[in-house]
Amino acid sequence: MFEGQTTAVSKLPSHLFGQSSAPVAFDYDPPTGPLNLIHREEGFLVVSKPSGLLSVEGKPAEHKDCLESRLIQEFPTAALVHRLDMDTSGLVLVALNKEVLRHTGLQFERRKTQKIYIARVSGQVTEEQGTVNQPLICDWPNRPKQMISHEIGKEAITDWRVLSREVNATRLELKPLTGRSHQLRVHMLHLGHPILGDRLYGSQEDYSSVDRLQLHAQSLTIHHPNNGERVTFVDPCPF
Repeated sequence: MFEGQTTAVSKLPSHLFGQSSAPVAFDYDPPTGPLNLIHREEGFLVVSKPSGLLSVEGKPAEHKDCLESRLIQEFPTAALVHRLDMDTSGLVLVALNKEVLRHTGLQFERRKTQKIYIARVSGQVTEEQGTVNQPLICDWPNRPKQMISHEIGKEAITDWRVLSREVNATRLELKPLTGRSHQLRVHMLHLGHPILGDRLYGSQEDYSSVDRLQLHAQSLTIHHPNNGERVTFVDPCPF
C-alpha cells in the first residue's frame, strides 16, 4: 500500500502483528577485522559499520563487543551520533568531542541530514517510485519488533525508487525522512516486499536465501560541524 491509503493495524500481515511471542533469539557472532574508516578529521570520523556488529553494547555480557567499544580502543572520546541496526551495514557518524556531538546530534534531531540506503527486497516491485507514510511504534509484546499504528504511532516517512529488477528481487534506493527504529524494514514489509535476509520481518525463505540483511546505508549528507557547508560521504554497497 502507498501513501494516502489507510490500513487498520489488525489487517496487517500476521507475522508482524500476530500473537505475543518471545524476542527473536540469535547467536551474536560479530565479524572480526579492522573497521573501515571512510573519513577522519579534527572532531569527527565517518566509519563503515559491517553487518552483524552492534552499534552500541547490549545488556548481556556477550553483547559488549560493538562498533562504539571498538572505536573507543583507538579514539577514547568517540561517541556515535546515530546508530544502525545490527544487521544493517554502512555509514555511521562518530563525534570525537562534546561540541561536535551536540552540533551533529541536533542536525539529526531537526532532520537536517540526508541518508540514502540501498536495499534488495523480495519480489518485483511494480511501481517505479513512491512514498510510505505510516506511523510506527514498538510492538511491545513482540519487541524488538516495531508496528504500524495510526492511533499511537510516531510519524515515519520513507521515499523509495526502483534501481533495478531481478527475477525474484528488486533493488531499491530508500530515503528515510524520519529516523524511527526499524523504519525501512517495516515500511518495505508494508509494501509487501520485505527486505531479503530480514530475520524479524521476512519469511524463512527470504531470510535463508541470502547471507545477510540486504540493507546498506550508502550515503550520508550533513552540515560540516566546523564550517556549516553541506558535505556528503559515500560507502559503496557491498551486495
